[in-house]
Amino acid sequence: MEWVDRLGAVWVEGQLAQVTARPGTNTAFLVLRDPAADVSLQLTAPIRLVRDGGAAVTEGRRVVVHGKPSFFPARGTLSLRVDEIRAVGIGELLARIERLRRLLAAEGLFDPARKRRLPFLPGRIGLVTGRASAAEHDVVTNATTRWPAVEFRICHVAVQGGLAVAQIVDALDALDRDPDVDVIVLARGGGSVEDLLPFSDETLCRAVAACRTPVVSAIGHEPDTPLVDHVADLRCSTPTEAGRRLVPDLAEETARIAGLRDRARRALAGWVDREEQLLAQLRARPVLADPVSALDARAGDVTRLRDAVRGSVLRGLERREHDLAHVRARLTALGPAATLARGYAVVQRVPGDGIAGIPPVLRSVGEVTAGDRLRIRVADGAVSATVDGAEPAGARPQAGKGTA
Repeated sequence: MEWVDRLGAVWVEGQLAQVTARPGTNTAFLVLRDPAADVSLQLTAPIRLVRDGGAAVTEGRRVVVHGKPSFFPARGTLSLRVDEIRAVGIGELLARIERLRRLLAAEGLFDPARKRRLPFLPGRIGLVTGRASAAEHDVVTNATTRWPAVEFRICHVAVQGGLAVAQIVDALDALDRDPDVDVIVLARGGGSVEDLLPFSDETLCRAVAACRTPVVSAIGHEPDTPLVDHVADLRCSTPTEAGRRLVPDLAEETARIAGLRDRARRALAGWVDREEQLLAQLRARPVLADPVSALDARAGDVTRLRDAVRGSVLRGLERREHDLAHVRARLTALGPAATLARGYAVVQRVPGDGIAGIPPVLRSVGEVTAGDRLRIRVADGAVSATVDGAEPAGARPQAGKGTA
């Protein structure tokens, strides 16, 4: 406690969650809340400070207070005795948002490369929006009009004020952990810079960047661009546009399918026609139109060639027969039978003592002596003779005397 008492005055920024200024009292009690975290601080201030602050000191406004902290041991609470309250102006808010924009951009949270494509037809859409809000009606109505079977899981949260950031972050975490949710939509209608301030909160931007499920931002109208628009995977200018971008149009897809079916039918019919024409051309070719004619032509060629081969073989045989007859005639003319037929004879000496065998041909008169037996072969047979004597070549035979 003594250490807290030794602290000097400090400046604290936050959002006024409660302002209590009862008439007849000199002290007003306020609750200052952190917009991003579930932390609050009790404030006490002179009643005149609250009354003189006017609209700047009202619940929901973002302020900067100056005061000295105090600790109460009995209750164990820390409070701040305030002596000055300043409303955070639009210029200062915009400057802070711009600094945060540069910081998140430097960290790569705005990089288009990290943005994911939305599923073509999500099974279930997670919607984070205000209760009974126009944004919820626009998203659901436009999506169901385009695709009646679409399903939603809706989380109602505060979309402005001190509780907005914490509730939106919790809803994002719950939808991101739901395996049936394919895409998450943050939807809110238009409003002032202060109203849309939660959607430029650093905690919410980092929660959106950490989601594994694609996130669509549909905050405000076209001119409104909170920081969450740059972090989300898809930015829609209005909730109405988000309802149109989430799902395809059933009528358009039906017409597209019908067109593709017609194109496929025409393409198939054209292909069949081309193939039929090709088959007709193939059938019109002579080899397929009358295959027997080709066989007949080849059969005639085979018959002609066979006759030619047969004629060639016969002529060859005739020539060989003529040649053989000539050779036979020559052999006959040169053979011993022809010589015998011309009046010649073959004289053979018959061996003595009945020795069997072919008698040797007598070639010289010196090979025989008187008394030798001879076999004389003529054209029509053979005769036997006995040698009486021999006459040398050139001697004239004597009449009436048989010699050999």
